[in-house]
Amino acid sequence: MAEPLRLVFMGSDPLALPLLNWLAGEGSSVATIIAVVTGPDKPAGRGKAVKPNAVGAWASGRPFETLKPEAPDSGTVSLLSALRPDLSLVVAYGHLLRDNLISVPRLGTLNLHASLLPRHRGASPIQAAIAAGEPRTGMTLMRIVRELDAGPVADVEPVDILPLDTSAEVEAKLAACSVPLLARALPRLARGELGFRGQDAALASYCRRLGRADGVLDFALPASVLAARVNALHPWPGVTVDMAGAPVRLGLADSVTGTIPAAPGTVVDSDSEGLLVATGSGVLRLLRLQRPGGRMLGAPEFLRGFPVAPGTQLPSKPMPALLSGAPFRR
Repeated sequence: MAEPLRLVFMGSDPLALPLLNWLAGEGSSVATIIAVVTGPDKPAGRGKAVKPNAVGAWASGRPFETLKPEAPDSGTVSLLSALRPDLSLVVAYGHLLRDNLISVPRLGTLNLHASLLPRHRGASPIQAAIAAGEPRTGMTLMRIVRELDAGPVADVEPVDILPLDTSAEVEAKLAACSVPLLARALPRLARGELGFRGQDAALASYCRRLGRADGVLDFALPASVLAARVNALHPWPGVTVDMAGAPVRLGLADSVTGTIPAAPGTVVDSDSEGLLVATGSGVLRLLRLQRPGGRMLGAPEFLRGFPVAPGTQLPSKPMPALLSGAPFRR
């Protein structure tokens, strides 16, 4: 039986945890983690105590090197080179890697990207797929090249996006599907049997890093577009609307067909499931809401403690584009 691959893991996001658990357990016969490279510990939570990210916390106390550079540098390259890795695997690390780091492992550096490439290259592929109303996404295993998420693809593992999935649900599906994808690919890579195919650049789309300024709604747009936006941006960065003078965070929405003679953004009614808001086309139904200082609640419970009268006008704001046919400017 062949020796397990000597693997360097690079990542910072909870998306990687199921895969890391597999590599540390059942997958250890295929690949042995010899180092983890992740982001530095940072202040977090209300008390701003300095804490590791999800990957750093997972790696703590385990029998391998854990590096936490602000960004990978020549020191990172030197330390990893000394470990003689067979492979580096990158999952949601958040840094563009230089050629001198990519080329350290004998078998190169592979990346797990959370979309069906070439769609949704960039920093927010999960949110982009949901906001675009796509019925499916997936994990793509690819070789890293200098151009953003443009490397040749080895394998994919698709997952469905259900109508009421938020980015949290889709991320959990993608995290889970990484395991069978790597369980298939790593043995083939070790035997020299893993093939790669180039991407069709003409089909590429691009997404970008998100911020709180993205969490707004333009009620003149169709209800289906607004519901997808709400669900895509939960839990981060979240959509917030001014409601009766308070910033209310939206956690889940769907759309209802039909025409209501009311200006877009007008609260028209509520039903057993949600708060109904007129839009440019159809009705937006807000299913989960959170008042300042409160917790996220289903609409009926929320409205018992925070009544919103029919006729209340919710202000619209222009919605920044989440997708582009070309890379976003930094």
